[in-house]
Amino acid sequence: MKLDGELDHDACYRAIATRDARFDGRFFTAVKTTRIYCRPICPARTPKPENVVFFPSAAAAQSAGFRPCLRCRPETAPELAAWRGTSNTIARALALIEGGALDENDIDALATRLGVGERHLRRLFDQHLGASPIAVAQTRRVLLAKQLIHETALPMTQIAMAAGFGSIRRFNETFSKLFGRPPSKLRRIARTDASQAVSGTTILLRYKPPYDWPAMLSFLQFRAISGLESVSGDSYSRAVNVGGVQGIVTVEPSDRQALRATISMPKLTALPTIIARIRRVFDLAADPQSIGAHLSEDPVMAKLVRARPGLRVPGAWDGFELAVRAVLGQQITVRAAIQLASRLVARYGDPLTVRSERHPGITHVFPRPEVMAAADLSTLGMPKARAKALSSLAAAVVADPQIFSAGRSLEETIAQLRNLAGVGEWTAQYIAMRELREPDAFPAADIGLMRAMVDATGQRPDPRELLQRAEQWRPWRAYAAQQLWAADAAAIETKPARPSRAEAGVMTGAALR
Repeated sequence: MKLDGELDHDACYRAIATRDARFDGRFFTAVKTTRIYCRPICPARTPKPENVVFFPSAAAAQSAGFRPCLRCRPETAPELAAWRGTSNTIARALALIEGGALDENDIDALATRLGVGERHLRRLFDQHLGASPIAVAQTRRVLLAKQLIHETALPMTQIAMAAGFGSIRRFNETFSKLFGRPPSKLRRIARTDASQAVSGTTILLRYKPPYDWPAMLSFLQFRAISGLESVSGDSYSRAVNVGGVQGIVTVEPSDRQALRATISMPKLTALPTIIARIRRVFDLAADPQSIGAHLSEDPVMAKLVRARPGLRVPGAWDGFELAVRAVLGQQITVRAAIQLASRLVARYGDPLTVRSERHPGITHVFPRPEVMAAADLSTLGMPKARAKALSSLAAAVVADPQIFSAGRSLEETIAQLRNLAGVGEWTAQYIAMRELREPDAFPAADIGLMRAMVDATGQRPDPRELLQRAEQWRPWRAYAAQQLWAADAAAIETKPARPSRAEAGVMTGAALR
């Protein structure tokens, strides 16, 4: 699709002429005559080749003066990009922008967090996305607002605030400039009152198929902390706390190659952050076809990918929460770790101020670091050394709230995480994989990975040999690890005898995989 770093016009045109869904999210088509940009699958009549230009991102198209199509709705395209897995600086920058890094700070501050110069960051964005970081942030704001207009009945004032516009005036001016009409004229459903924010705002979050939802749901259900999370039927729910605002999020599959997220919050200003976290937890930005094709160059991986083509790497809602889970899971089973975590939430988590009749079992949010840092955690029934490690971890997060941010390289991240009490190489790689969304993170010392390689090859590698084998899986070693873990879990389930403590992953901290 790209030729010498640029989008190949002829290849892109063939994709839109056939409405090839494989390229949805990879580029956007802008029509010069109408000044509209579309997805490759847009149902409108295909324009003439000389009347179109192709952009690598929606932000690039919008920066060039094009407006989003009302038929194919670019805001609903799966978030994919050709640079993913090759430009980790861009991936980290986008994660920070999604988290609001440019809401109050400038590009220079963003570049500093990433450890690069401002000019270099601008060059990277121009090279990979065709737009500046500010343009990307503004386009995300517009597209989120447009999706809320189309898919919800929220009042326009709430949509403006939820999408991150500073005022309703700015919101109206932006949409009038883009579409030549006020935002209310784009609405397709009747409005409702402000109570919808409490009962739940539902939005569809698209992904690139296939998606192994049963595997994702099983992963979350096995690790669900009582009082904080619940799995019922085909849906997952949990309590959230964003900026001091509590709520409940429920995620379930839809029949439109998307997950349906229902966000119940008294205030919707945290909506962009919540959506970004849902995308991260459920790995919605992955391109399983591209990742699977790369991994399948290894015969062992090819067999695993064929068996589970839509397997994702589950993310984490919060870095501190994940680190606590990982430390609790060291040297004990999954079930024992979850019991400890449930006691921790019940005793030190803030009670939900707004309870839900649909989810009576969800009662608390996860404990705040400052609360855990001041608490005597040894009373929860864990070794004093582990309680001390958790207290030290909480104190470190209080001192540096950005300690789990996506601003550093994988190597720098691992080195910094290993300086935390109770965090070794395995735990650091695990946090990088699930919280920081590092596609190349790989806990090579994990016994489950080595055991899966025995089943696949007949020989058990040591960590050094496994790392060497994993070189050919770069830059997708995290997805290779997930495939091996899934194969290992399936093999254990089919064993007639109960696995030993070592086989259960007790000695490696693998309990919270």
